[in-house]
Amino acid sequence: MSADPNGCDLLVVGGGINGAGIARDAAGRGLSVILCEQADLGACTSSASTKLIHGGLRYLENLHFGLVRKALQEREVLLAAAPHITSALRFVMPHDAHLRPQWMIRAGLFLYDHLARRHRLAGSAALDLRSHPAGVPLEKRYTRGFIYSDGWVDDSRLVVLNAKDAAERGAVILTRTQCEAIEPADGRWRARLVGLSGQRRTVEARIVVNATGPWASRFLQERTPVAAAHAVRLVKGSHIVVPKIFAHRFAYIFQNTDRRVVFAIPYEEEFTLIGTTDVEHGGNPDEVRIDADEIAYLCATVNRYFVRKIAPDDVVWSYSGVRPLLDDESADPSSVTRDYALELSSKPAPLLSVFGGKLTTYRKLAQDAVDRLAPLLGRRLPRWTASALLPGGDLPSGSFAVFLRTVERKFPWLPAGLRRRYARNYGTRIDRLLDGAASLADMGQEILPGLYEREVHYLQQEEWAHTAQDILWRRTKLGLHLPADASVRLDEWLHRHPCRS
Repeated sequence: MSADPNGCDLLVVGGGINGAGIARDAAGRGLSVILCEQADLGACTSSASTKLIHGGLRYLENLHFGLVRKALQEREVLLAAAPHITSALRFVMPHDAHLRPQWMIRAGLFLYDHLARRHRLAGSAALDLRSHPAGVPLEKRYTRGFIYSDGWVDDSRLVVLNAKDAAERGAVILTRTQCEAIEPADGRWRARLVGLSGQRRTVEARIVVNATGPWASRFLQERTPVAAAHAVRLVKGSHIVVPKIFAHRFAYIFQNTDRRVVFAIPYEEEFTLIGTTDVEHGGNPDEVRIDADEIAYLCATVNRYFVRKIAPDDVVWSYSGVRPLLDDESADPSSVTRDYALELSSKPAPLLSVFGGKLTTYRKLAQDAVDRLAPLLGRRLPRWTASALLPGGDLPSGSFAVFLRTVERKFPWLPAGLRRRYARNYGTRIDRLLDGAASLADMGQEILPGLYEREVHYLQQEEWAHTAQDILWRRTKLGLHLPADASVRLDEWLHRHPCRS
């Protein structure tokens, strides 16, 4: 059911992973949905993760068994739903006897293997790092270790694909549109929305969902007449990217002396992604960036393990996000629960606020949210997302390798690197991107190396991309591979060539 642009069953405020997931679930159940996002989809927290779909091995140490089990179940669902933007990843943990004894790690990995069924991922095992490829880049004192499985995901594209699926099921997606305020009107909500260029509209909604992430408490306080029982605790997580430290396909999870863990993950073929930090953030969620202490912390942690040392000057890119964690009054930011709470206020009209959550469990959160809201609309609507594919995810046999061979046969004129990137980014939607093209000449101007006019138009018309930042850092990661002035050059091109749609 298509939403009336001025009225709907559900107004979702916030276009991060939770907002996009709720909009998708609700639209798929036949509800009319409008989603508004003040910036770009996934512009903040949802594009600043470690890019893992995982149970959270370290959460077992804090006895968060229910959260880990839920996340492990969702890990399987996401790997099946989006095989183009996800993949299995094997993690190596070198053993440092000074930090955790072997029996504790073995016990944790046993639980990790058995808290939920695994259909796609191999189980854990002990490793002799003296003979395993993952031992080669490590300091020679690390002779024993462990290996286990989790998943990788392109977090920014996960948000966009949820919004895309929502739109194709009838939702109206309004990016760069701020919800200034909501006020009750005859048992409904009247919301004042304002776009980037100042255009205004009023929308009536039977229910409002506050999925504003780090802004959830502030949204309630400043823009609604509703008080909240829960609160979010803002914790900054920062990551750095350096030229690749190791050449093999394995990732690492390193223990640190503060009992936190830091990941080192193969990234974008040429790089290593390292993160994350956990630092209390008391400022504005709009103003978050990595600081020198965080960079030093991440460098020092991996330098304890790798033969090849890194320094702050090696960092080619960094990013930070504020995680809106459910405040459970833990003294240590890294111990704060990653679970979520859904708070429903019925007066003066229904308003659901989302507190906390993590990338891996977004689909379950969205399902729980719509389960609670549908009866308020007088609807009994079946769940559907647990077995549904995301756009582009209908790969042959669910295998990216099989799909890539199909793409090679179908588009032999595409350079191998470009072919692989398109296959990863767009999955079977590559047919829409390349519809009618038979050579690179049909792709239009090569605006930047590897970025053709046709792809830019596709991202503008199909995926709500407006700026160079949207295109180079969220819809793709081309920014990592291009000259420093690439964003300026692309923004200038976009200004000269306004979107045709």
